[in-house]
Order: sequence, then structure tokens, then C-alpha cells
Amino acid sequence: MDSKPRMPLKIHLVSTPDSPEFARFTRALTRSSVIGLDAEWKPAGSPHPQSNFPTVTLLQLACRPALRASASEEPAVFLLDLSSIPLPLVWELLSDVFASPDVLKLGFRFKQDLIYLSSTFCAQGCDPGFDRVEPYIDIMGVHNILQQKQSGRKTANVSKSLAAICEELLGYSLSKELQCSDWSQRPLTEEQKEYAARDALCLLEIFSVFQAKIINKGKCLNGDVVLHSDHMNLGLKEVLKEPDTCSAILRIKSFEALHIVRTTTAEFPYGIVTVDEASFRSSFQSNEPIDKALLLVVRKFGEKILLKESDRIPKASKKKGRKRSSLNSASKEKRETFDEWQGPAPWDISTGGDGCPKFLCDVMVEGLAKHLRCVGIDAAIPHSKKPEPRELIAQAHKEKRVLLTRDAKLLRHEYLLKNQIYMMKSLLKNEQLLEVMDAFQLVISEDDLMSRCTKCNGRFIQKPLSTEEAVEAAKGFQRIPSCLFDKNLEFWQCMDCNQLYWEGTQYHNAVQKFIDVCKLKE
Repeated sequence: MDSKPRMPLKIHLVSTPDSPEFARFTRALTRSSVIGLDAEWKPAGSPHPQSNFPTVTLLQLACRPALRASASEEPAVFLLDLSSIPLPLVWELLSDVFASPDVLKLGFRFKQDLIYLSSTFCAQGCDPGFDRVEPYIDIMGVHNILQQKQSGRKTANVSKSLAAICEELLGYSLSKELQCSDWSQRPLTEEQKEYAARDALCLLEIFSVFQAKIINKGKCLNGDVVLHSDHMNLGLKEVLKEPDTCSAILRIKSFEALHIVRTTTAEFPYGIVTVDEASFRSSFQSNEPIDKALLLVVRKFGEKILLKESDRIPKASKKKGRKRSSLNSASKEKRETFDEWQGPAPWDISTGGDGCPKFLCDVMVEGLAKHLRCVGIDAAIPHSKKPEPRELIAQAHKEKRVLLTRDAKLLRHEYLLKNQIYMMKSLLKNEQLLEVMDAFQLVISEDDLMSRCTKCNGRFIQKPLSTEEAVEAAKGFQRIPSCLFDKNLEFWQCMDCNQLYWEGTQYHNAVQKFIDVCKLKE
């Protein structure tokens, strides 16, 4: 029932240059051999006055250490708050990382992000922004290579979303619910921080799968360079005395010393006179060649992103702009007609319905279906992953459901879906649930919570199963944890997909969550 365990998150929000997080950030960049890159910006609204591109407000960097001081050190994710940190301060640092031959950069269709990022920095006087990222590997290409390796022959490249690739290769779903949230608002919510961090971290996880399947494990050593442990335990002074010290260790120890100086400077009223930071960074910039395992990957699969002058110019012509404007205004007019539900709904008793609300959530609000099921409401999803509009219409008609969507294009078929389509205004699932309850005047009670299968939308059997009966029923498709055997629990089975549920910690947490969301105690 549970998905595969995810890599633990170490999130560092970097918003000021004099914070410990900024020191950790600069140190992590010098210690990393692979960095996953992603960016967020406000999806709609007025762009920067000097540019027609969106203004990037958050840059995510997931750093995988090249040289680990301890075997347990995990990748860290840094969220660089570009709306609060002075951009000239990090421009050169990021430029060095983007062009460093010793750091492999990962991304998912990152060229568009780089164009917006370069425009954002140029608008703050950091001209010419960024023009390249190399060596670089796109996760879309990684997925296509793995597909070809699995099939044993050359196949046509398939374009998939990052969420779909995560589901396929990592075994967990990457929620894109917050993709369209307002990334210019501060402070960021905890959910936004985790969403942004996961988007970058999953690039490292997918690349690790790629390495394990492509590279000879006997030569790879998982991309790490093996260091002499005695040298790692020495201080900077002792390291400098060693004639055979690895330059990578010298670089690490030097930055550790710089970090100590930075964090203690505040204790002295007159400050501490230090070497110019820019010259220090250039002196100790990563000069060690990329390790052999990664070098094999880069030579065979690496590429580069190079921005041309034409990439820096928005491509929308006046003619296209007029067409888009007319389409937007037409869409807006139609959207306004759906601000309030007109009714009656297809389940309304006055129209021959059975009085039980039924909804169809299209792919843009598919996450809402699970929330509706959790409060006992019948909520289906499309039969196919990429349904055509007419497939959705046919399903809604046949099953007498109201189609919930955020796709304005579906309004073109409104004449076929009279009183069977509702345009969602909210972005987040909790808010969408409340919007549906309010628009359709749905009354939810505590007895309704968790009364429907969240997996397939089915109903449960009338009589609960004992532990012995549940173990027998679960054979071949679901594992019942042995720790439940002596707890005398009741098990409920879905009549459609046979999934088993029990009233454990997850159940009680979910019930309490929806009591709070739906305000059932008030």
C-alpha cells in the first residue's frame, strides 16, 4: 500500500548573504560533482518591465557531494531566494558552476529555465546573464536511453512529464499541485519549499538509477572518489605539511577554514580582515578533474545548453499576440459564465437522478479525486491517461457525472456538456475540495470520511474481515504488516479492486485532516 521510501530531504533556504545557509551553499558547490537544477517563477502576471520573460524568484540546486567526509552524508537541496538575495553577489558564483567541467549539471528541459534565469539576472545589471550550462544531461534523455536499454533496440523518443518519469523509475508520484502557485509571494509555505526541493532532488535520484544501470558497477564506485581517511582527519595546517596531499582535500579544508572565519566574524566589533572573496574563490576553484565514473557518463551522454542571441528575444509576434489576445478574452468570457454553478446536476432527483453526487476529475485536477473519495464522494478519473475531449464528454454523459476541470479549452464543448462541466478556480487540493462542497452544496459528516476506496473509487464490503481472513484475501497482491497480527483490528476490503484497509495511524491522521479541512467540528 505504501510507496517506495524517498531520499531524505535536507532543505536549506538561502535568502541573505550573511547567513550560515549562504556559507553552507557556497561550500556545497565546491564539494559537489553532480547538481540538479530547477527554477520557479510566477506562472501569470506582469513580467519585469525590462523583459517579456517571467522573473525567476527561486532557483533550486540539489547537490550530490563528490568527496564525502562520512559515508552517511546525503545530498542537500538549496533554495536560492532570488527575490531577496542581491543577484550580483551570486551571479559569478553560479556562472562558474554552470560552466565548470568538474560538475555535471542535471535538468529537465532546463533551457527554458535558463532563458528566464538569464533574463532575470540581466534585469538586475548582471549582463550578459548566463549563456551556457555544460556538461549537462537532460533527464528526458536519460529516460529515453533507459527505455532503449530495456527494450534492447533503438526506439522512438517519447516525451513524458517529470512526474511520469518519477513514477516509472523511482516508484513514487511527484505531485505537481503547487506548480502554478504564486512563487513571488513571501514567505514561501512549507509545502512550496518541499515541492521545490523534491523537483530538484528527484533529478539526482533518477540519475542514480541511470548510473546503476549504465555504468559498470565494478568501476563506478557510485561516482565517488576514494580518499585516504588519515588525510580527512587532519586540519588545514597539517594538510599543507603533507607532501602527497590530494588537491581535493586541500580545497575542502580551505573552505572549511573560510566557513569558520565567516561564522565568527560577527563576534568582533571591527570585523576581521580577510582575503578578497572573489580572488579566494578563483584560487581555490575546483581544479580537480571530474572523477572517472562521471567522466565516462559525460563523454558518452553529456551535452551542453548554449543560448543564442535569438533565444533572449521573446518569440511572440504582433500577429500571434492579437490572436492570443482574442482567444484569451473569449476564454475569459466563457470562464465567467462558470463562476457560479447553474444546475441542476445530472444526479438531481428532479431530472431522474439518484440524488448521489458524482464527479469526473480530468487530468488537471486528478489529485482532487482522491480528496473527494476521502470524504465519501463518488469521484472518477478518465479511463485513459491522455483522454481526448470527446472521451471525457462521453464518460461524463454515460456515468451522469459533472466534469471538474481547469482546462479552458474544454469550454469549447460546453454545448455538449450542458450542466455537466464546472471550471475549478482554486489551485490547491484542500481549497478545491471546499470549492466543490460550496458550489454544489454538499453536506459532509464524519461518518462519510474514508468510506470509499481512495485507489479506485469503489465501495467497501459490508462486513469487516478478521486478521486471518485479511491475510488470506491479501495473498498475491498486498502485504499485511506482521506487527498488526496481534492488534485485533478489523479490515475493510474494496469490492472493486480488493484493496484492504485498516484503522491504523494513517487512517486516524487522514480522518483528523479532513475533519479540520471541512471544519466538521465547528
